[in-house]
Amino acid sequence: MKAGFYQFNPVFGDKNANVTKVRDAIKTREMELLVLPEFFATGYQFVSLDEVADLSEEIPNGETTEALRDLSHENNMYIVAGLPEKYRDRYYNSAVLTGPDGFIGIYRKTHLFFEETLYFTPGDTGFKVWDIGICRIGIMICFDWFYPEAMRALALEGADVIAHPSNLVLPFCPDAMPVRCLENMAYAVTANRTGTEQRHGKKPLTFIGKSEVVSPGGKILIRAPEDDEALMGVDIDPAEARDKKLNQYNNILMDRRPHMYSCSQDQKDLK
Repeated sequence: MKAGFYQFNPVFGDKNANVTKVRDAIKTREMELLVLPEFFATGYQFVSLDEVADLSEEIPNGETTEALRDLSHENNMYIVAGLPEKYRDRYYNSAVLTGPDGFIGIYRKTHLFFEETLYFTPGDTGFKVWDIGICRIGIMICFDWFYPEAMRALALEGADVIAHPSNLVLPFCPDAMPVRCLENMAYAVTANRTGTEQRHGKKPLTFIGKSEVVSPGGKILIRAPEDDEALMGVDIDPAEARDKKLNQYNNILMDRRPHMYSCSQDQKDLK
C-alpha cells in the first residue's frame, strides 16, 4: 500500500480554505492512506475558550468530518486528520479516521501539550486500532509521541501503521520516531505542519515541518523539508510490521516482562 502525508500551513479559522487546499492537493495523487496535521482545518493557536467553542465540532456529524468522508470517497483513500471536537460540555483534541465507505473511528489526544491544557480535556478513548483490511491503523496525536507507552500500547493492540497528526514546535520528534518505530517494529506516518502562528500578542509558535514515514526497522523512508508544503507518499508493506522477531531468539513483544516494569512512584501524587 502507499501511505503518506500532506504538510502545509493552515490559515487560522478558515475551515473552508483549508479543506479546499487539501482537496486540490490530493485530487491527482493515488494513495491508500493519507495523514493530515493536527487541527489541519482550524489552525492551532487558540486564544480563548470562546474561540475553541466556535471552531470545535461534533464528531462524526460536524462539517469537517463530513468533508473528510467526502474526500475519502472521492479519492478512494483512508484519511486520518486532527480537529477540535465538541462533546457535550467538553472539548477534545481529536483525530478521525475516514475511509471510502465513510466514518470509521475517533481518537482523543491523551497527552495535552502547552496551552492545550487550558482549553481541552485529556482524551478518554484510550489507544485504539482499526483493521481496515489493507492494514491495521492506530492513531496518536503530536505530543503523545513523547510517551513511549503510547506507541507501545498501539503495537500491543496490533497496529501495523501508526498515524500521527501533529503540530510540532519542539525539535525532537523527527529524529526520535525511528527509535519509536524500531522498539515497536511498526510503521509511523507523522504529518506535521509548517508556518508560524502569533495571535493576540502570544508567544509565536513556529512549526518545524519534517513530516515523515518511518519503517519498522527505524529507517526514514521519506521526510519533508522544514519550511515547504509537501505531499509525499511511499510504498509500505504492513506485513513487515507483523513479524516482531529481532533474531531467532528474541521477539520484542513476547520477551516483555511487564511485572518487572511496575513502579510504586506511579501510584503517588507527583508534585
